[in-house]
Amino acid sequence: MDERKSLLVKHLGLKGIAVFEAGKGLLALGAGFFLLTLRHKDYKLEALRLLRFIHINPGRHIGQALLRAAGNMSDHKLWLFFFGILIYVAIRFVEAGGLWLEKEWAEWFALLSGCLYLPWEIWELHHRPNIYKWLIFAGNVAIVVYLIWLRITIHKERKRMLAADKP
Repeated sequence: MDERKSLLVKHLGLKGIAVFEAGKGLLALGAGFFLLTLRHKDYKLEALRLLRFIHINPGRHIGQALLRAAGNMSDHKLWLFFFGILIYVAIRFVEAGGLWLEKEWAEWFALLSGCLYLPWEIWELHHRPNIYKWLIFAGNVAIVVYLIWLRITIHKERKRMLAADKP
């Protein structure tokens, strides 16, 4: 692959992943602010309303899990969740910024974070497969494979440049 094509693939690939990571951060931030709107409310009732809104039967596994969590919720726990979400959002935005600026540390961080999700995604696919989980898994694998390819390509390029500099 010639250098210009490689640079274009690197540049556009990293920008695309940066936008994706920033999008995850924005979604999480929206979820966090949504959580804050639930302060001082009946959490179980709000969970039922949410399930109806997104057309999920409260008797299904995910509906039952959400209702159980709502039954154990308190305003104090809600604030803890919110601050946890803010930490997650900060990590996603820092990663996105680093990728956008094509920083090597961000490439390694994105590769590591992508790999950390894979065992969980495989477990989920094994136990409760559906099209959404397959799409998430495929997208994550594509990002991880791209980042591995990018790191290998950059490593080979550095070795080639070092060999060319030697007399």
